[in-house]
Amino acid sequence: MSVIKSFISNNYLYFSKNSKNVNGHLLVINSEIYVMNDDNNVLELLKDIKRLLSFNKKVLNVEDLANYTGLSKSKIYKLTQLKLIPTGNNQHIRQKFFHKDVIDAWLLGELNLSDEYLENKMNELFLK
Repeated sequence: MSVIKSFISNNYLYFSKNSKNVNGHLLVINSEIYVMNDDNNVLELLKDIKRLLSFNKKVLNVEDLANYTGLSKSKIYKLTQLKLIPTGNNQHIRQKFFHKDVIDAWLLGELNLSDEYLENKMNELFLK
């Protein structure tokens, strides 16, 4: 058996002789194995790491929330304006922030987020 040392931790990975011959470094993150053999792989891996680390935050901004939920930024701003999404309540900060735990609970709810529903809600708000 050959032994390859991962450069992100002190763990050793054991591969049988039937495994593929890999040119480059191996990186293990969350039980996923990445092969590092050129600069493009390194950049993609760093983007993935940054995205995964942003999910560990307790407080998210609009960009983080868009990445976390898959909603577009414009949809998030619409939901914020209609007060259909829970936001932080600091009046001294213009930027919107969201508590991840509250967002998780909100995402598991039965809210209607269709464009038609949001448009009707927006019209109701402006007609008042």
